[in-house]
Amino acid sequence: MTIERELTPGLFIRGIAPPLRLADYRLIAFDMDSTLINIECVDEIADAVGRKAEVAAITEAAMRGEITDYKDSLRQRVALLAGAPAEVLEQVYRNRLQINPGADELVAACREAGLDTLLVSGGFTFFTDRVRRRLNLGWSRGNVLEIADGRLTGRLVDQYWGDIVDGAMKRATVFETCFRNGYEPSQVVAVGDGANDLEMMAAVGLSVAYRAKPKVRAQAHVAIDMGGLDRLLEVFAPA
Repeated sequence: MTIERELTPGLFIRGIAPPLRLADYRLIAFDMDSTLINIECVDEIADAVGRKAEVAAITEAAMRGEITDYKDSLRQRVALLAGAPAEVLEQVYRNRLQINPGADELVAACREAGLDTLLVSGGFTFFTDRVRRRLNLGWSRGNVLEIADGRLTGRLVDQYWGDIVDGAMKRATVFETCFRNGYEPSQVVAVGDGANDLEMMAAVGLSVAYRAKPKVRAQAHVAIDMGGLDRLLEVFAPA
């Protein structure tokens, strides 16, 4: 990809020539943890059972791309949650999860320009469903934590579409959404921060790294290093 340049302080671009037109795109696809929201949910759940340091170390390595098998890394982390009371999910949502700055404004601007909205996450549906409703997003996909007798079992529930949401499934979900709605991947904006977003970001017309890991930032068209998600709107011409 071409050499990056700083468009405005903390906002970098490469391989594109702003101003773009937001209305030329049809879909914006978001990662959730550390992108739309301020936390890695699995790490915060682990905190409730005294295993945050252990789980967070795996999360960090996976997001940096140092662990290449995301599915295995997720299974390892979820296994460490076994025995946590199910009510901790609600506690994490209410007490620790915050929507990242600028998310509401970016989503509203995209809807106003006619874009559909998708949340596709390697995180958990307990949170993706709530964030989707909170931001009024069109669709969401995530992984389901298994609960038995009021406690997490340390396993994930199989989904109708098959496997864990990893990088390949994120890309496939974007393609599926495009096919279902009649637009091309080149008409998609993808926003993420971790290595499991790279396949989705590489498959679309505009890739955006939000306060991202170095490996992700180095491959994105747009890197937002400072400020909120709505800084992406600086790349586009005023409506």
